[in-house]
Order: sequence, then structure tokens, then C-alpha cells
Amino acid sequence: MEYLFFKSLHIISMVAWFAGLFYLVRLFVYHREAFDLPEVEKRVLTQQYHIMESRLHRIICQPAMIITWLFGLLMIYSNGLEWLASNPWLHVKLVLVIILTVYHLRNPYIISALQEEKSTMSSFQFRLYNEIPTIVLLGSVILAVYKNLSNFAYTFGGMLLFSIVLFLFARWYKKLRTKD
Repeated sequence: MEYLFFKSLHIISMVAWFAGLFYLVRLFVYHREAFDLPEVEKRVLTQQYHIMESRLHRIICQPAMIITWLFGLLMIYSNGLEWLASNPWLHVKLVLVIILTVYHLRNPYIISALQEEKSTMSSFQFRLYNEIPTIVLLGSVILAVYKNLSNFAYTFGGMLLFSIVLFLFARWYKKLRTKD
């Protein structure tokens, strides 16, 4: 019973964490694009984006990440460390969550760099950066559903192909936007 409670809260917080990350990096795209606007618009928009980014990260993303980790670890604990040791799919999932956590922890530095107009990333690079959580989400959900590394190997190939398609679509979209 407690496992299902932990699992429910883990899923809810994970959804909030991903929603926050997806929106945060979309704000990075808009913030970076505001650098190219006339000075008055640029000043107003960059100030507003900074407020939105900071609050989103601090009030939504940070607590959601902590709660996701907390209830994920509680699920592992409730099943026992033997369960953890005997489920290699979970090891891969934990690596994906660690990658997402590193991604998450990098975002405050990006928020500061954008505020100081010292960001070296273009809006296109931020669009690509925004695909990292998508790939982690796909891998994590597939692993959690199948609980099997052989299915994951096939699926990972599909994810790789999907990533390539996303990259090509982003390049095509960039070309389309720059034509206008």
C-alpha cells in the first residue's frame, strides 16, 4: 500500500518537474531572442523573462525535483536493496535521472548568464538543449514500463533515431524561421 502511495507522488512530482523544465528552457529561447530586439523592448522583456525563469526554477522545478527524488528513493527502500540489486533496468533509469538532475542544476547558471547577457548559447542551441529532457523522459518511462533491458536496447535505438529526427526538424524549422 505504501509503495503505491510513494509511486503516485513520484509520478505527480515527476510530471511537475518535466513540465517546469520544458517551459523553463522555452523561456530561455525567448529570452535569448529578446537580445535582438530594439533596446526598450529588449530591456522590458529580458527583465520579465528573468523574473519568470527564476521563479519557475525556484518555486516549481526545484521542489518537484526534490520530491521526485524523495519518493523514488522511498519506492526503492520499500522494495528493499535486494530488489534494487536484482533490477538492472533501474540502474539505467537512475543514470538517466542523474543526467536530468545535472541538467536541472545547470539551469540557474544559464538564468544568471542570460540576466547578465553573457550567455554563449543561441536560441537554436537552446531549442536543442530543450530536447535533453525529452530523451530522458522517453528512456525513463520505457524502462519503468518494460522493466527490461533487452526491450530498452531496441527502444534506445528508436530513441536515437527519434533524436536525430528532432535535430533535423529543429534545423529545418530554423531555416524556415530565418527565411521570414
